Amino acid sequence: MIYTRKLQKRALTILSAGLLAFAGWGTAVSPAQAAPAAPASSCSTGDHGILQDLQKNQTAKGADPLTFASVDFLNADTGRAAGNGFVIGTSDGGCHFQEIYQGQWSFQQIEFPDNVHGWALASVKGGQVKYLIRTTDGGSTWKRLSKYPATFERIEFVDGTTGFGYNRASTYYTKDGGSTWTRIPTPANTRGADFTTRSSGWAVVVAQGSGYRIMRTTDGGASWKQLKTVAYPNPQYAQVYANASQVYTVLYGGSGMSQTSYSLYGSSDAGRSWTRIIAQATAGGGPAPGSGPAKQEKGPASGSPGNMQVIGKTSAFLAGYQPAAQMVGTGMTKNNGRAWSNSKTVLGFEGVISFTDPNQGWLAVRNMNSSTLYATKDGGASWKAKFSFKF
Repeated sequence: MIYTRKLQKRALTILSAGLLAFAGWGTAVSPAQAAPAAPASSCSTGDHGILQDLQKNQTAKGADPLTFASVDFLNADTGRAAGNGFVIGTSDGGCHFQEIYQGQWSFQQIEFPDNVHGWALASVKGGQVKYLIRTTDGGSTWKRLSKYPATFERIEFVDGTTGFGYNRASTYYTKDGGSTWTRIPTPANTRGADFTTRSSGWAVVVAQGSGYRIMRTTDGGASWKQLKTVAYPNPQYAQVYANASQVYTVLYGGSGMSQTSYSLYGSSDAGRSWTRIIAQATAGGGPAPGSGPAKQEKGPASGSPGNMQVIGKTSAFLAGYQPAAQMVGTGMTKNNGRAWSNSKTVLGFEGVISFTDPNQGWLAVRNMNSSTLYATKDGGASWKAKFSFKF
């Protein structure tokens, strides 16, 4: 999720603050009712008793325990986390959580551009097929937008009507809240893309035997300009993350022995120059794509890359996880990739991040015994547990 979109999210949240009560998550109330409650005497951590009866029922039936799969915050205080059959939310930075939804949907990704409108990629619990679903009441109720399965691997919404849908080869655009979609032309053999507006976007193309090609369009995909080539004999997959000021791409190498090789490249001048930020070679995955020096030889947790967020003009964050070693961590830059640091790790198999500014963010992690939400106020240098489902 891109910082310019996060700014829009924060603005919409502020505008709606006088209209939305936390208890309703989308229900209109009077300004007096919407006034924040007096702060609690303490801000505890743990599960707060939320959904524990459901968790007990889940495990008693032999069903999979409740686990977090996606997290999306509008600002440091207000956000949601979702997983298999539930959505919870907080409006006080995780001091208290509220149950928003229980039901049939098993969420893979949630996306809220404001405190009312939301979308998700989700499957019916126990199923493999995912659908695009939408809420207009903050997440309490959800409606499937099509009887057909979704082909998207990732969604991003700028506001209550405008958004993008991505899979490895294609990009789609909607201006009616996801009811209809238009395909945006991308180059042949695209393996990752990201658009900041309907006209401005980035794509990474693979050329077998040659490597990766980073390309840009400023006319909605009518034409594309190649700005960077990265040599690699067997290119496979890429991820792209951009905003109006920065663009980053994760270029995947090989995988093996529970290890992944990859390189992270970044640019802050519209692709005219690039920095090789991470070049992680592994015994199981082989060399990292590209050549030349990198700022770091290992990514966060020395493992596979997770999702990434680009924040403002200079900052970016990347999640990483290493299941074999049970480590989840984050990496960050605050100067366009000229320097990169990896945080200490927490115990887990995989993780997903949601940062709202260069210092404050959230991390959802699963391990053998629990699924936990962590918060940071120092850019990921340290993490504090805020909510945990115990298995």
